[in-house]
Amino acid sequence: MKKIVLLLAGVLYLGAASFAQDDKYTAAMAGKVVAVDTSKRADDLIALSASFERIADAEKTKWLPYYYAALTQVNAALMMSMEKPDAAKTDPIADRAEALLSKAEALSKDNSEIYLVKKMIATTRMMADPMTRYMQYGPKAEEALQTAMKLNPENPRVYMLQGQDKFYTPEQFGGSKEEAKKLFELSNKKFETFKPASAIDPNWGRSTLKFFMSQYPA
Repeated sequence: MKKIVLLLAGVLYLGAASFAQDDKYTAAMAGKVVAVDTSKRADDLIALSASFERIADAEKTKWLPYYYAALTQVNAALMMSMEKPDAAKTDPIADRAEALLSKAEALSKDNSEIYLVKKMIATTRMMADPMTRYMQYGPKAEEALQTAMKLNPENPRVYMLQGQDKFYTPEQFGGSKEEAKKLFELSNKKFETFKPASAIDPNWGRSTLKFFMSQYPA
């Protein structure tokens, strides 16, 4: 009887310790996840990526920290490319994002969110030199986006990224501001019903979508 009591006590202790560890992990992630959508400088995003990577290396079995570390890296590179395309600066960041994302994918297969970041990495590489890189990275970006859609057709970020592509692509190459508007509206509709799996699961994009929708007169 004494052994059974001790065994139950040990199980309860391990369970409580596990919950405490999860609470600590969630608390460490929560503020940083909010900053993914609010950071406005490339340097801040790179620093945020390093913070996520430290959490990832400590946890080792959770995909989200590696995912966010990759996402913030690629967002920094995209921000830099929008200001001034420079492959010498953004290619190493894309490489780093890709390495981090591979670690996330090893922990979470067939994940729509991971394929969206793959799309963003390919877009980053293409934006560094669109004239010479489109044929190599354009199809990769589109393939990753289509896979993300197949894995989760309700993911609002899929349609937001599609809309961005249409918005920025010249009409002679298939772009369309009106088609972009329809995609942004669809993304907004998906956001209205989208529920992330937890408080720290991917839920970014609303502020970006708001900016693009503001480009259209009411």
